[in-house]
Amino acid sequence: MNDLEIVGKIEKVSGMTPQEIVAELDKYIIGQTEAKRAVAIALRNRTRRKFLPEELKDEVSPKNIIMIGSTGIGKTEIARRLAKFCAAPFIKVEATKYTEVGYVGRDVESMVRDLLTVGINLVKNEMRDSVKDEAERRVKDKILKILVPDQKINRRSYSSGDEAQPDNSSSIEVTREKFSKLLDEGSLDDNYIEISVYSNSSPVMEMFSGAGFEAMGINLSDLGNSLGGGKKEKKRKVTIKQAKKILLNQEIESILDMDKVVDMAIERVENGGIIFIDEIDKVAVKSKNSSGADVSREGVQRDLLPIIEGSQVNTKYGVVSTDHILFIAAGAFHMSKPSDLIPELQGRFPIRVELKSLSKDEFVEILTKPRNALILQYQALLKTEGIDLDFTKDAIDSIAEYAYNVNNEMENIGARRLYTILEKILEDISFNASEITEKNISITKEFVDNSLKTIVENKDLSKYIL
Repeated sequence: MNDLEIVGKIEKVSGMTPQEIVAELDKYIIGQTEAKRAVAIALRNRTRRKFLPEELKDEVSPKNIIMIGSTGIGKTEIARRLAKFCAAPFIKVEATKYTEVGYVGRDVESMVRDLLTVGINLVKNEMRDSVKDEAERRVKDKILKILVPDQKINRRSYSSGDEAQPDNSSSIEVTREKFSKLLDEGSLDDNYIEISVYSNSSPVMEMFSGAGFEAMGINLSDLGNSLGGGKKEKKRKVTIKQAKKILLNQEIESILDMDKVVDMAIERVENGGIIFIDEIDKVAVKSKNSSGADVSREGVQRDLLPIIEGSQVNTKYGVVSTDHILFIAAGAFHMSKPSDLIPELQGRFPIRVELKSLSKDEFVEILTKPRNALILQYQALLKTEGIDLDFTKDAIDSIAEYAYNVNNEMENIGARRLYTILEKILEDISFNASEITEKNISITKEFVDNSLKTIVENKDLSKYIL
């Protein structure tokens, strides 16, 4: 393959250039351009790696990222949105939930198992469409057989010499055709029928999801089956509308080739999976003369190291390699700094991005610009009660200024402060929405000031309410 062919193939397959990735993130996240560029490049490098020669492909490891910044400024949202529009397996975990082996807590390898579960669900959802028509046909046949069961002929009443024995198969088919039309029209949706629902009698227990049976590649469900458990059939009486949904899921599960699903999911996790490790600063050790809790925190780092460096993790679906999973870590680092992490772990996060605190102007943009802008959310919620909310420009500026000032004077919680302030401003309207006769309400600067001024002036009130 020559250079021109490689470039053409990348452009065709990749879907998004770094500029397009940043533009997509801009639709939902205000500011933080540096962080957006870093994740966009990391994602693009994955596409570039696919077209490298085989001898070089395995040598190119992902460029893991540490995001440094206060809560509420977009760290998690950047990673979550990135995974969403790239259809990549993604999980968010907190570093504080994991402890070194021997202490109470989850085994760090469980994050890879959780990621594979996400990957399997992603693949299954994508494959549902390809088998949905066949599954719906089977569901319809099942419901029709419940509504119009096959009637067995009582042959005892007839001797072998009788020339004509009753055959009701044609009448059954005619009746089923009539019911089939009624089912298609939805006329029978509210009628009740009894269906068989299958459940697994030996669910995998969370207490063993760490370094127990699952780490040895043992599926407790299969273990239960071999001991006489297995899938149990349970009868349920439900409406036909509910039966369609329940039976459709069962039929799709039975049609899907789970071996193919698992293989595709493992491949996608290994080459496209993203693990977002939040609160990484909470396991950093500030002092070299450490003991007690510090020993445990350092133990977490040492347990994380082989996963991030690249290792083989046993799961109930097979072995998963973490060599090319992208790890994005994040932390406020108020009480520590990235250099407090053990050197080996620091080396596995070559890209460091410091996210900036949000300004008043950025608060204004967060309120109005994104597709999921906060003001749009509140307007849509109250619209369901017939209320039309209109925010004046002065009101929006005032809300942004209050959020910015409260963040500076107290704990900086970033854009989350806007939720608190908007809830307080709209509290009475939300509570009395069904009783309000004036359906067109304008939120002005005066309205905002009257709602917040007393609270902001009283520092004690401000601390507890805002």
